[in-house]
Amino acid sequence: MRKDYGGKALLPLLLFLGLYVGCGVVFLAQGVEKPFNIMSRYVAMIAGILAALFFYARDKTIAEKIDVYCENAGRPGVMQLGLIVLMAGAFASGATAAGGKESIVNLGVALIPSHFLVPGIFIMCAVISTCIGTSMGSLAAMIPVAFALAEGAGLNPAMCGAACIGGSFFGDNLSMISDTTITATKGVGAEMKDKFRMNFLIALPAAVLTVILYGILSINAGSSAVTPGAYNILACVPYVAVLGLAVAGLDVILVLAIGLALSGVIGVLTGACTFFEWAGQVSAGMEGMFWLAVFSMMTSGLVGLVRYYGGIEWLVGKVTKMIRGRKSCEYVVGFLTFIVSAVILNNTMAILIAAPIAKEMGENFKNAPKRLASLLDIGACTAIMLVPHGTAAMMVQEVASANYVEILPYLFYPFFLLICTAVTIQLGLMRNKAEREAEK
Repeated sequence: MRKDYGGKALLPLLLFLGLYVGCGVVFLAQGVEKPFNIMSRYVAMIAGILAALFFYARDKTIAEKIDVYCENAGRPGVMQLGLIVLMAGAFASGATAAGGKESIVNLGVALIPSHFLVPGIFIMCAVISTCIGTSMGSLAAMIPVAFALAEGAGLNPAMCGAACIGGSFFGDNLSMISDTTITATKGVGAEMKDKFRMNFLIALPAAVLTVILYGILSINAGSSAVTPGAYNILACVPYVAVLGLAVAGLDVILVLAIGLALSGVIGVLTGACTFFEWAGQVSAGMEGMFWLAVFSMMTSGLVGLVRYYGGIEWLVGKVTKMIRGRKSCEYVVGFLTFIVSAVILNNTMAILIAAPIAKEMGENFKNAPKRLASLLDIGACTAIMLVPHGTAAMMVQEVASANYVEILPYLFYPFFLLICTAVTIQLGLMRNKAEREAEK
């Protein structure tokens, strides 16, 4: 049986954020190098978990509360994410051992001017995530390629990482097979084609502006003196296969498994490495991603405890009191999912939590279901793009060796998306006949 601690239930999560993000901000102000690495994210997270276990529900045993933690930490979605990031690390290292990284870098530099690479990364991530319906799958497929090209062309790795994040969530937000799209449309009773059309018309201007800005910033960003080196087309096959299969819509784990197998076969056949050298590099790549898999489980477990204590329901209740009319209803729907998604770090779960409330509010103020579904999805996805402790940001930080403060200035897409969404709400764009009549 769940408890009802209200806003107090959020304190363990705020403790984690205060220690990790708060210390990072303080060290940043002091000019310390890599400020967000000084306070360990694990220490901050375990402090929040212990607080949630020991200071709440005194009528429950520690063992019972640990069961709640473990049930949420081991949810299927979390376990799948863990496997994806491990496979992504394995593929990146395996392809490098086979000579693929050097070849794909030289091929990319030879074929594409450096100032077109970053816009191209954004567009490719958008295409892949739209086809496969998952932002994490797109990131897993593209990050090794994106940073290999960035390194070879002398581009800013933080900007390339931001392009990967923005493009991946652009497609995830639109895809017909995305779990967020399905959850949002089913949750408020919207037609998927209507939600897609509205989402697309809101997101397209944001994406176009993002691509243009990346193109402008990349004109002088790359190294004009980069001379393409030799490349082996065969060594590029694993990367090309991963991108092609991802676009074709195969499951991302299967895609990465095929790419990993190809890298091993090609590496051994071309003499770039022995089997055991390749296996060692694959292991090292997986070890480099262990932290992300573990941290995702820790976060999900803590959020489960906060939900068990009534914190998420309290947050939802507070936000819904802000509604005054049609416009404020739409702002609240987007803001509600943004906040919940930022807190629980799961855009699908945030939509599941907020959708029933959004549907009820929409019926009261005559908001079309397609608008509610679009705002649910946009709010939830935008939060995951922007929070420093989200999986996408941390994955990019790990691979790019760049901290969050370096990545944030290049996250143009989520900010443009928020602006386009606010304009749509404020001007009442794309309202249907029933909405217009209700407002009159």
